[in-house]
Amino acid sequence: MTKKVLIVIVNFNSSEYGGDCFYSLKKINYPSDSYKILIIDNASTDNSLEFIRQNFSQFEIIRNNKNLGFASANNQGCSYALANNFDYIYLLNQDTVVTPNFLQVAVSVAESNQVIGAVQSKLLLPDGRINSLGNDLHYLGFGFCRDYKQADHRASAQTVEINFASAAGALYRLSALKQVGLFDQDFFLYHEDSDLSWRLKLAGYSVILALNSVVIHKYKFSHSVNAAYYLERNRYISLIKNYSGHTLLLILPAFIIWELGSLIYSFLSGKIFFRLKIYKYFINFSNWKKIITKRNSVQLLRRQPDRRVVKAFSGEIKFQENFNPLVDYLFNPLLNWYWQAVKFFI
Repeated sequence: MTKKVLIVIVNFNSSEYGGDCFYSLKKINYPSDSYKILIIDNASTDNSLEFIRQNFSQFEIIRNNKNLGFASANNQGCSYALANNFDYIYLLNQDTVVTPNFLQVAVSVAESNQVIGAVQSKLLLPDGRINSLGNDLHYLGFGFCRDYKQADHRASAQTVEINFASAAGALYRLSALKQVGLFDQDFFLYHEDSDLSWRLKLAGYSVILALNSVVIHKYKFSHSVNAAYYLERNRYISLIKNYSGHTLLLILPAFIIWELGSLIYSFLSGKIFFRLKIYKYFINFSNWKKIITKRNSVQLLRRQPDRRVVKAFSGEIKFQENFNPLVDYLFNPLLNWYWQAVKFFI
C-alpha cells in the first residue's frame, strides 16, 4: 500500500519565485491519491496567496492572520497530517523546485527501515552545486550545510546518515513526531530543524540523507540582526534541552571560552546590545521554567546515550559565507582540540 504523504509549504510573500515550486509539484510521479499539498500562509502581504488560489485550486490553504514563524506554521501542517491519518509529512521551502521522483525516493528510503525518523533530500543550488548533503552540527550547537557550494558528485551509496535534516526539503515519519513532539514553537525560526533531529536521535530514530531524492533550493544567504538573535538564543536552548547534565558540564569550559570571545567581539564591533538582548531572555525566570519543562520531556524520551548521538558532531565551526580569521585560526583549533579530548568521557 502506498503511504499517504502531506506536503507542506509555508508561504510568505513568495511572489519573487514566480510559483516555480508550485508548478514543479504538478510533475511529481507519486500516486495522486496518496499525497496532498497544504499551503500555510503566514499573512503574506504580496499577491502570492491570490496567485496560488487562482492557479493551484487543488492545493488546500490555511491562512494565518499574522506571521507565526517557520516553526509554528509547519506545526500547523504536522497537526493537520496527524489529525487526517497521514503516514508522513514532507516539509518544503517556498524557494525550491522539486524533481519528479523526489517524494517517491524519500518515502522508499523511509520505508526501508522503521527506525528512520527523517529523510532529507539532496539540496542543490540552481547552478548544480551542493546546497546541503545533510547538515552538520557543532558540539556548541552551530549548524551548517555539509559540502556547501561543492561540486555535486555521484556517490556509490544511496543513503547516508546525517546529524540533522534541513527542513527546506525533508520527510518526517509522523509516528515518530507523535512520540518526540513537533518543532519547538518558541524558536520561531532557526535551529528548529536541528533541535527536532536531535530529539529524534535521542529517542532512538535515525536521520538519513537520500542522495537520489533531489530538490533545487534557490538559497540566498542573509544575516540580519533579528536572524542573529534567534540563531544564538535558540542554539543555547537546544543545548540545554538535549544534552545530558554530564555532557553539559564537559562542554562548559569550551562554551565559556566561546562566549567570552563573542562578548568581546560584540563590544568592539558595536553589537553589544544584540548580545545583551540574548542574555536578557535568559534572565527571565518564566523562560527558564519553559526550557526546564521541555528539557525534562526530552530526557524522559531518551533511548540513546549522548555518546552515540554526538559521535559525528563537529569540533570546528564553519561559517560558510563569512570568513573570520579569529574563528578559523584561533578558536577552531582550540575548540576542536578540546572536543577531541573530552568526547571520550561522554
